[in-house]
Amino acid sequence: MLENDQLCVSTPHATMSGSVVTAVTCRVFRAPVTTGVAMSFGALGYRVMFLVDVSFDDGTLSTGETWVNYPSWGWRERVATVTEGVAPLLVGRSFTDTAEVHELLLSSLTRVARQWGAIGPVYQAISAIDQAFWLRAATERGVSLSALLSDNPLTEIPVYGSSLGPSRVDESAERCLELGLTAAKVKLGFGRERDEENLSSARRMLGEEFRLFGDANQGWTPDEAIAMAPLLRDFGVEWIEEPVTGDRPEQLGHVFGETGIPVATGENLYGADAFEPYLALPGVTIVQPDVGKVGGVTEYQRVVAAAEASGTFVAPHLYNGAYSTAISVQLAAANPTTPWLEWDIRQNPVREPVDHLLTSTGTVRVPHAAGIGVDIDLSHLSAHLVHLSEEAQ
Repeated sequence: MLENDQLCVSTPHATMSGSVVTAVTCRVFRAPVTTGVAMSFGALGYRVMFLVDVSFDDGTLSTGETWVNYPSWGWRERVATVTEGVAPLLVGRSFTDTAEVHELLLSSLTRVARQWGAIGPVYQAISAIDQAFWLRAATERGVSLSALLSDNPLTEIPVYGSSLGPSRVDESAERCLELGLTAAKVKLGFGRERDEENLSSARRMLGEEFRLFGDANQGWTPDEAIAMAPLLRDFGVEWIEEPVTGDRPEQLGHVFGETGIPVATGENLYGADAFEPYLALPGVTIVQPDVGKVGGVTEYQRVVAAAEASGTFVAPHLYNGAYSTAISVQLAAANPTTPWLEWDIRQNPVREPVDHLLTSTGTVRVPHAAGIGVDIDLSHLSAHLVHLSEEAQ
C-alpha cells in the first residue's frame, strides 16, 4: 500500500532559520481512564499524550505529539524510536526547510521500518518531529499554523461527538446535548443486538434531527457490513467508518456498491501515498488522516491536496492529547474541504489544556496566536508525567 501507487501532488514545505538542533527529548503523560473507552478490538486503559521536544541552539524549543494509544506498551517503544532512531539523525544539524527534515527522516528510517515490520510506529515518530518543525516555521513568522497554510483560515469549525458506546450510550448522548453538539458517532462492531440497542438509544436520546455517524473500527467482514446496512439506514446513519476488517479498498468498494452507504477511512494509513487507492473509490467520501500517525503536517497536507482534487472530504482523526488537538484544529481551519472536527466527548485529562476551545454551540474556536495558536499549560498534569529515566530510558 505504501509502495504501489503515488499521489501526483507536490510536497508542501516552509522555510525557517538554520539554528542547530541541540536535543530531541520525550515527555509522556498517562492518565487512567475512569469513564470507559472501548473499541471493537479492545479497551483503552490510559489517556496518553506523548510529546517530542526539539531544542535549538538559539534557546527555542518546538513540540509535536505522536500517537501511542494502542497497544498499552506503545509509548515505551516510541521512546526508543525517538531517542535511538530519530534523535541521532537531527542533533548537531541545522535545517532551513521542513521538507529537508521530512525527507531525511523518511529516507533514513522507512526501509529499516519495513524490515522491522513497524512502518506505523516509525511514521508516528516522524509525525511528531514534522509537526515541531512546521510549528517552528510558523512561530518564526509570527503567524498561526493555519495562517501559514492558508490565506483565509476558518475562525470556527463544527464538531461531532466521538464516540457513543459500546456502553452507557444514554449518558454519552446526554453529554453531547450538554455540549451543544448537533452530530455524533456511535461505536459499532459489538454484535448486531448490542449495536442495534446502542443506535436505538442514541436516536431516542438525541432526536430525529441530530446527525448520526457510525464507526466499526474494522470490526466486520464484508458480508456482516452489508447485512448491517438496513439497520444503519433505519437509524439514519449517514456514513460508516472503517466497516471492514483489514480496510481493503476493493472490499470497501464492494460494501458501498451493495449498500450505498458512504464510507470514511484513513486513520490507520501511513504516508499520503497510501491514500491513493481509497481516493479512487467512489464510496469513500471522507478520508481521516491523523496528524500524529500519517507523517505529520507534511503528509497531512499532501492528503488534503489529493482529496481536494478528487472531491473527497477530509475530516481528521482525533483521539489524542492537547497538542494533537490544537494542531488538528489548525489543519482543519486551513482546509476548505473539512466539514467538521472529531471531538472525544469523554473525560480526557491530557486534552484539558485546550478544552476551552470548544464552544457551547457545537463548534471549536480556532485560535490564531503564533505557531500552535494557543498557550498550552501542562502544569496541572504533573501527577501524570512518566519519569522516563526510571521507566524506559
